[in-house]
Amino acid sequence: MPRWTGYSTRIAPTRSCIILDEMRPAGAPHARLIDFVADRPGHDMRYAIDATRIRRELGWQPSVTLKEGLRRTVRWYLENED
Repeated sequence: MPRWTGYSTRIAPTRSCIILDEMRPAGAPHARLIDFVADRPGHDMRYAIDATRIRRELGWQPSVTLKEGLRRTVRWYLENED
């Protein structure tokens, strides 16, 4: 199993914006609407999850892929904008 300590990944906003661009082409590219701020440098590291223990001890597996989960989330927000 690869070790991820010291690495970072960039899932959002890139992936979520690509999905949003596909589902709602008007206004694309949506990534241009994102402003990164310097007041919380590295803050997204706090959202990192290591599911190794729950996989190993409970045999848990995600029911959908990350890509599908993001797609479902974007779809939900588009359908529930009110």
